[in-house]
Amino acid sequence: MSSQEEILSDGRFSRVARDPRFWEMPEKERKVKIDKRFRAMFHDKKFKLKYTVDKRGRPVNYSSTENLRKFYALSESDSDLEGDRKELTVKKKKKKKAKGKGEADS
Repeated sequence: MSSQEEILSDGRFSRVARDPRFWEMPEKERKVKIDKRFRAMFHDKKFKLKYTVDKRGRPVNYSSTENLRKFYALSESDSDLEGDRKELTVKKKKKKKAKGKGEADS
């Protein structure tokens, strides 16, 4: 087999490298952004289906939630909200520990 460079240097295929129709789609644009209203579909049991065979009859072991994560992503504002929630829970735990130490000293 020829290497990728040899193929692109061939005059017949040189336009493939310059034509945007053949460029790979960026990861950021590949997934559809959804907002917080539809966040439940990632963990709700109603959206989860367990597949045993694929469309050609071969045995597989995955669920539909894996496909959802493959094609959909939470919008940036929603992911920021989740990060803020995690930070708040960590801060609350630290405050509880600090209060516990202060009470032990007195």
